Amino acid sequence: MANDDLTVAVLGPGGVGGLLAALLARTGHRVVCLAGDKTVQALRENGIRVSSGRYGPFTARVAADTRLREPADVVFVTVKHTALDVALERVPADELAEDALVVPLLNGVEHPAVLRERYGAGRLAPAVIRVESTRVAPGVIEHDSPFVEIDLTGESVARERLDRLTGALEWAGVRVRVLDGEAAALWAKMVFLAPFALLTTRYGVPLGEVRTRYREELAALVEETTAVALAAGAATDPAVALAAGAATDPAVALAAGAATDPAVALARYDLLPAEMKSSMQRDAEAGRALELDAIGGALLRAAERHGVAAPVATRLVRELRWSFLDA
Repeated sequence: MANDDLTVAVLGPGGVGGLLAALLARTGHRVVCLAGDKTVQALRENGIRVSSGRYGPFTARVAADTRLREPADVVFVTVKHTALDVALERVPADELAEDALVVPLLNGVEHPAVLRERYGAGRLAPAVIRVESTRVAPGVIEHDSPFVEIDLTGESVARERLDRLTGALEWAGVRVRVLDGEAAALWAKMVFLAPFALLTTRYGVPLGEVRTRYREELAALVEETTAVALAAGAATDPAVALAAGAATDPAVALAAGAATDPAVALARYDLLPAEMKSSMQRDAEAGRALELDAIGGALLRAAERHGVAAPVATRLVRELRWSFLDA
C-alpha cells in the first residue's frame, strides 16, 4: 500500500500512542502529540525515544502541544478510559479535517458512543491493538512484544479512508486488518481482556498463578464473558480467528474471536508467558486509577442488557471496587 503523507494527532503519547507516533513520524508523516505541559516540553526537546527488539532503538522527532491547533487527517485516541473526558478537550471537533478519522484504541466497548456524539459517526473508526509497550518516562517508550497488530473497523467510514490509514501504518511496520463489524472486534478483545484484568488485579498475581491457583475461577469467568460476548455480537467462527494470525501471537486467536469455545480460551491463556501482568494490575500496583468500569462495569452492563448470568464477574468487580475504589 502507498504511504500517503498524513497529519496525525496522537492524544495520549504513552506506551501505545507514543510507539505509534514514533513509528509514523520516522516514515515521514507529520505527527502532533497532545498531552500535558511536562510531556509536551519533553517531546519538543527530545522527541520520542523507542527501545524495541522489533524496530531497534531510534528517536523520532514529533510536534507536541496541549491542544490540537491545526487540521488533522487522523486522531489516535490512546489515553486511559479514566482520563478520556478530560483528554478530549484537547481535540476540538472543528480542528479536524472534514474527512478525518478518529481512531480510538481504548480498552472496553462503550467508548465509541461517546466519540460518535462528539465527532460524528462519519469520522469514527474504532480499533483494537495487540502490543506490549510501556512509557517509562515522558517521551521514552519500551516496546517488548515482537508484534504490533491492529484490527480496524469503520462501518460509517468510506473504505478508501481506512485503506489510506492502513497503508501508512503498514509502511511503518504495523500489521493491520480491516474488519467488518465493530461489535465483533471490540468484544473479541474483551473476551481475552476481562478475565485477565479482573483476576490478575483482584489477586495481585501474574497470569501464571491465575491459571494454576485460580484456574477454576478463570474457567468460570471465561465462560461468562464468552456468553456475554456472543450475545453482544462477537465473532463466532474460531477457524476465521485462527487463520487471522495466531502464528505471530498466541493471544491473537483468542483476542480475535476463537474464545467462543471456553476450552480454546483456556488453552490460549496457557500459551502466554507466566510472568505476564495486565495493564489494570500494573495501574493498581502504581496507585493509578483503574479502568474497572470500562472493563468490568461494561461487561456487567452488557450481561444485564442481554440477560446473561455473570456471578463470578459480578463478585470480582464488587471486590475490586471495595479494595481500590472505596478504600
